[in-house]
Amino acid sequence: MRCPFCDSTNTKVVDSRQVESETSIRRRRECLSCNKRFTTYEKYENNSLIVIKKNQEREAFDRNKILNGMVRSCYKRKVPMEDLEKATKEIELEINHLNLKEVPSSLIGEIIMEKLKKIDKVAYVRFASVYKEFQDVNSFYDEIEKVK
Repeated sequence: MRCPFCDSTNTKVVDSRQVESETSIRRRRECLSCNKRFTTYEKYENNSLIVIKKNQEREAFDRNKILNGMVRSCYKRKVPMEDLEKATKEIELEINHLNLKEVPSSLIGEIIMEKLKKIDKVAYVRFASVYKEFQDVNSFYDEIEKVK
């Protein structure tokens, strides 16, 4: 690990703690050259999961896309960011527990909609309108009837 102050690679770990997300470790480090301390975070990287999009293109799974989609659907709603981050973590765990190397985006979308339905029904309908590509007002009414 390089020191951000003097660029030395001569550092040691002073303290390690698991972060709340349970997938990261916070490490307090000390540079042995300049004696300054700094914090690093380690997170496991799961690059093995591939998402198959509607057009059959494949791309690496990105949890930030899930969170960003939910944040957009909750625009001007009083939904705490913590709830969306927790839901994102739950969705990622659910997908990982499928033990698949490739996951269709449609399955991910369905899981997201189920989580949003529990968090905020308006956000759910917003997300569903984009995800299901509603073409007319009747599509909105049909989805709203399902939520009632």
